[in-house]
Amino acid sequence: MAETSTLAQQQYYIAARSSPADDRPRVLKYGKLFAVFDHYGDINAGEFGDKGLLYHGTRFLSKLTFQMWNARPLLLSSTVKADNSLFTADLSNADVSRNNHVEIHRGTLHVLRSRVLYDAACFEKFDISNFGASPIKIPLSLEFAADYADIFEVRGMHREQKGRQFPPQIRDGSVLLSYQGLDGVLRETSIEFEPNALDVQPDGEGIKLYFEKNLEPSEKTELLLRIRCAPSSQPRAVHYHQALKSVKYELDRSEEMIPQISSPNSRFTDWMKRSSSDVHMMIAGNPEEHYPYAGVPWFSTVFGRDGIITALEMLWASPWIAKGVLQFLAETQATEVRPEIEAEPGKILHEMRGGEMAALGEVPFGKYYGSVDSTPLFVMLAGAYLDRTADIGFIRHLWPHIHLALKWMDEHGDCEGDGFIEYVQHARKGLVQQGWKDSNDSVFHADGTLAKAPIALCEVQGYAYAAKLAAARISHALGDHEMSRRLYDQAQNLRVRFNEAFWCNDLSVYALALDGDKVPCRVRTSNAGQCLYTGIAPPEIAARVANEMLSPDFFNGWGVRTVADGEARYNPLSYHNGSVWPHDNALIASGMASYGFKNLAGQILLAMLDVSATVDLRRLPELFCGLERRPGEGPTLYPVACSPQTWAAAASFLLVQACLGISVHDGEKKIIFDQPCLPEGIPELLIKDLRSGDASVDLQLERSQDSVSVRVLSQRGKVEIVMK
Repeated sequence: MAETSTLAQQQYYIAARSSPADDRPRVLKYGKLFAVFDHYGDINAGEFGDKGLLYHGTRFLSKLTFQMWNARPLLLSSTVKADNSLFTADLSNADVSRNNHVEIHRGTLHVLRSRVLYDAACFEKFDISNFGASPIKIPLSLEFAADYADIFEVRGMHREQKGRQFPPQIRDGSVLLSYQGLDGVLRETSIEFEPNALDVQPDGEGIKLYFEKNLEPSEKTELLLRIRCAPSSQPRAVHYHQALKSVKYELDRSEEMIPQISSPNSRFTDWMKRSSSDVHMMIAGNPEEHYPYAGVPWFSTVFGRDGIITALEMLWASPWIAKGVLQFLAETQATEVRPEIEAEPGKILHEMRGGEMAALGEVPFGKYYGSVDSTPLFVMLAGAYLDRTADIGFIRHLWPHIHLALKWMDEHGDCEGDGFIEYVQHARKGLVQQGWKDSNDSVFHADGTLAKAPIALCEVQGYAYAAKLAAARISHALGDHEMSRRLYDQAQNLRVRFNEAFWCNDLSVYALALDGDKVPCRVRTSNAGQCLYTGIAPPEIAARVANEMLSPDFFNGWGVRTVADGEARYNPLSYHNGSVWPHDNALIASGMASYGFKNLAGQILLAMLDVSATVDLRRLPELFCGLERRPGEGPTLYPVACSPQTWAAAASFLLVQACLGISVHDGEKKIIFDQPCLPEGIPELLIKDLRSGDASVDLQLERSQDSVSVRVLSQRGKVEIVMK
């Protein structure tokens, strides 16, 4: 394929039209609905393209602004609660002048703006208080608009044709905005308000509501909104307080399913709490039971690779996520050859989208299978889930899907019959690169020339190796010892052949890939570090790769770069060619620890902890730029990164597991700590309500010089703590 001249020419490039300045957006999500807005709580897609209220892949609200006296109020502070249930903003009036005289001084009024999402609706409450000494007549206005842009239009794609937008329907206490898509679907945004508006006026392509409040000194009043993107499933209107109560109840129940991890280091505790809450948020309300969506705003839907890696990161703490991921991906496994969506029998889903463009085939992602690694990762997760839970009944139910996945790996996945899994683009509108680094320019040779397909990525061979071993364990547990031996032998043969073909002794890393001519892409990338996670590297090679990942060319002080400084296409501001990804770092650290390099894993954990201390809400973003760490400054943020991104949130759990060497074995009723290590800065760790089968424990880990002790604080049920 001819090399593209710029990243902006990529078909699915996410456009950054302007700088987000210092106003990193606030985010709420519940099920298929998510909201991205500024620190005031306003939505104005005209300023920054990613703002909006989006549902099923469509923007149902592109504008929502609040004013007093026809002016934006003063922002005092805003935040999203630690459990992600609620957004709040404290606002006040600006100076109100008439004839060069200030009639109402700033700070006279306090407005507490609160927002919660639930049941395909956005609920909002404005609590308005008069702290002045005189009565005040307060003019308020709310402006709304809905452009019904598809998520891919929001990302920057242009459409030649769109459906029909209807004039607003103004009713008593509500306004209805609507759009008939080219897919025949009628999409409606119902805006309901209490009390009734004083006046409702069309405003350009939107609508403007006018209210007037008369407040005596020390008097309070409120304004309520409900913005529905789908018909309510409730028999009557659900108001703000009921919605908040329902969301908090769900979050409280789900929080009980993830152990609490804390430390006297408050930064660490805040990071773990936010990480746990983000994982909760990305699961809450989803129709796919226990399936974490990938990220907001661009990937708030099912992704196979992201779901599997999140489940692997969380497996020791919360195996129920893995079960939900495995079940849904088995149900959506491809059963036929369909090149236009990259489907082949046995292949595991890449992503699944709603929205008008997906329904019309303008993008192929309605149900799309263009990832080379989701299938071996699926088998890996199944084996790891069995190791963790001993849930042989579920694995027996899953076995036909595992068998189909193995068959895909041996046949369609190995399209050249050389024993390696490769990919080549079949869908004209699909992804060119089909590993986790799916930018068009992410796979290249040392001189910068893009590799030609079919492409065999190094980490994918590692996934295949681990998948074969996982399937060997599963088949042995199911009683098929002959198949188990065959799969084990295949894995060992792959390991030998992989190390012969991919190892670059002079670079101290594995080649990024083999191209269509079986020529190695001799480029230093983090992909080689992920090979440690799968165990495909011999110990002597693993030591060299581990140390290379922490060398100055890779490690920028905040984490391991995707591409080492000095390589032809190295760009620390790019998406995949020099940036730093938390989930990538967690997999690398876990691999390091499995070979005994827990001190190196600890360095990565501390670096990610430092990142969390500098970013908004302690939330690790999808990625950040790979520029060198500068004293007294935080990392350079990537302008269109998802935040939250689920596998970035879950990275903290895998990093903790890597350092502690912790594994849970329900079948043996054991929790094992293999040479646990706590890095400097985290002298003590508390794990509350770690579950193994029907038992649970609260544990305290304490560092003393070069060792870590484990003490059981409380125990419910039978489980043994084992130290190695």
